[in-house]
Amino acid sequence: MDHTGRIAIVTGSGRGLGLEIARRMLADGASVMLTDIVPENLPVAVKALGGESPKLATHHADLGEYDGAAGLIAATLARWGHVDILINNAGGGLIRPFLTHTQDTLTETIKRNLLTCLWCTHAVLPSMVERGYGRIVNIGADSVRNGLDSHAGYNAAKGGMHGLTTGLAREFATSGITINTIAPPGILTPEIRKMLDPNSEVYEKYAITNINNLVGMIPMGRFAEMDEIASFVSYIASEEARFITGQVLSVNGGSTML
Repeated sequence: MDHTGRIAIVTGSGRGLGLEIARRMLADGASVMLTDIVPENLPVAVKALGGESPKLATHHADLGEYDGAAGLIAATLARWGHVDILINNAGGGLIRPFLTHTQDTLTETIKRNLLTCLWCTHAVLPSMVERGYGRIVNIGADSVRNGLDSHAGYNAAKGGMHGLTTGLAREFATSGITINTIAPPGILTPEIRKMLDPNSEVYEKYAITNINNLVGMIPMGRFAEMDEIASFVSYIASEEARFITGQVLSVNGGSTML
């Protein structure tokens, strides 16, 4: 894809999938704003992407709070003058059997996976409408479609993202803005690789049924590699995908088929 001259925000890009998406967007020519809730992740991410560059900037914020999201958009506009692409990748876990959730863990799940997307999208849309151009790409979850064990709370948040996608896509369809969600299965981030070992600390952290059973539900017999998701994000964010909007697009090795 050719994103030369485009300005992209990738949320949750201090590590894992977000960092891989940022890597791909940079490789395809975009300037990228990295953002993460953990400030220590950002200099490490910059180093992983080749070091400081005029095409790279960072912003630390809690995007689950409206002021954090609005500050991110304001910082990006101050740096480059406009935003072409928003990739709502920020999210994360707290995946566990429903009755082991608490009020705090469910609230945190909704905040991480739905409110980050909601607030960033709400903050960026006015500038996109003004310019008559925008690409918003959300990272949803295939588990919303297939109801994976221990995912009910997580699916409540990601399902909200899926619903936001269709509603906003219709509302802004004539504004030059496309809004889509990519719904992957498990992704082989460094943390997920550790979870494949039932004796690992990460496995205990999530208190999830053996994750290897989830791998067995995918016809291809494996989780997605990060670059496989990142490449599709780059396509959906491109000019070539201008007639695709309001879609929840599964990139899932066949775990759901339609």
